[in-house]
Amino acid sequence: MATKHEQILQYIDSLPVGEKISVRQIAKAMSVSEGTAYRAIKDAENKGYVSTIERVGTIRIERKKKENIEKLTYAEIVNIIDGQVLGGRAGLHKTLNKFVIGAMQLDAMMRYTGAGNLLIVGNRTKAHEHALKAGAAVLITGGFDTEDHVKKLADELQLPIISSSYDTFTVATMINRAIYDQLIKKEIVLVEDILTPVDETICLKVDDTVSKWHKFNRESFHSRFPVIDHNRKIQGMLTSKDILGQDSDTHIDKIMTKNPMTVSGKTSVASAAHMMVWEGIEVLPVVNDSNRLEGIISRQDVLKALQMVQRQPQVGETIDDIVTSQLALSSGKTKGEETYKCSVTPQMTNYLGTISYGVFTTIVTEAANRVLRTYKKGDLVVENMTIYFIKPVQIDSMLEIFPKVLEVGRKFGKVDVEVFNEGVLVGKAMMMCQLIDRS
Repeated sequence: MATKHEQILQYIDSLPVGEKISVRQIAKAMSVSEGTAYRAIKDAENKGYVSTIERVGTIRIERKKKENIEKLTYAEIVNIIDGQVLGGRAGLHKTLNKFVIGAMQLDAMMRYTGAGNLLIVGNRTKAHEHALKAGAAVLITGGFDTEDHVKKLADELQLPIISSSYDTFTVATMINRAIYDQLIKKEIVLVEDILTPVDETICLKVDDTVSKWHKFNRESFHSRFPVIDHNRKIQGMLTSKDILGQDSDTHIDKIMTKNPMTVSGKTSVASAAHMMVWEGIEVLPVVNDSNRLEGIISRQDVLKALQMVQRQPQVGETIDDIVTSQLALSSGKTKGEETYKCSVTPQMTNYLGTISYGVFTTIVTEAANRVLRTYKKGDLVVENMTIYFIKPVQIDSMLEIFPKVLEVGRKFGKVDVEVFNEGVLVGKAMMMCQLIDRS
């Protein structure tokens, strides 16, 4: 049975998009305390189907699909630019597909403005009116207001008119930044994106016997199953190793592996992969905050997802992407004797204007990764690393990186990396890496 918290979340999810929500209303409707209602509303906000807007209140918004993450709702725009809603509140849950900056003549502006757009413009009432009639929402910059008949039109068409005290350039920059941040998040594949859901997961119950394991094994050809209690909470894992030599009527709670390692849906696939490799786990149960089973992920699922991510076009660049894109092969055709060059850009430096520790770590790790790839296909996990900073490295310096493979085996590689600037040794790293085979 669902907990009270889960019931409230289901109730909020069932409300029509655009409906206002209050703590008192939820508490009354679900017969719970206001504290319980508040926690559930905050959770719904984190999950992305409720939004709180200053001077408007909390409203139910459209739950965004992950692949649509670069689309923002008008409600989110209000939050980003600390805006005030002048009219058309009922349309705050709608998503915008692009924004248009209205710094031109009215007829030219209208050629670029259509349904689902957001027109960013100053105190030009005619432009506000025309944009609404074209199906676009309006964001008025400079803290200006608009006329009452325009607000009335916005209410009728359910298209928001928002006012912001920022200027047009600042507003456009803030919205761009929000889209960019979300695109970076979009690149991170989470466990919830790849899990086998609970209704497709074969589970054993704590009071089942070994004979049930044999039955499921014959039907599915799988040998690892999560064990749950009658509240769907995870209690253990049962594998072929556990049932060796056991009678078919033995209760599985006596022989299962108790308190198994689990992950949540919000764990990144990269973290799950790391855990599975280090612990030698083939299947991981995925649980919610109450330790209830939500599904499982297998090692194959994880590897497939990681391969898919590598083939995706990178839209949002992280600092790691910037650093690794700067790293270019300068010489070395012989296996294990590559040399790389890297220019130190402003993003790579700390407040003193010298290369930051994190960036230096990324450079030496990437060089080691590339040189080890000439020996083995696959990925590496750095097990331990010792870094020596010998001399500070300034902006615009050109680094030469010499990774040298000391030893490479089936599972491990040892690499020594030396970094030079104008022929002077500026840093050194020694690392031991575990190799993950992708075959």
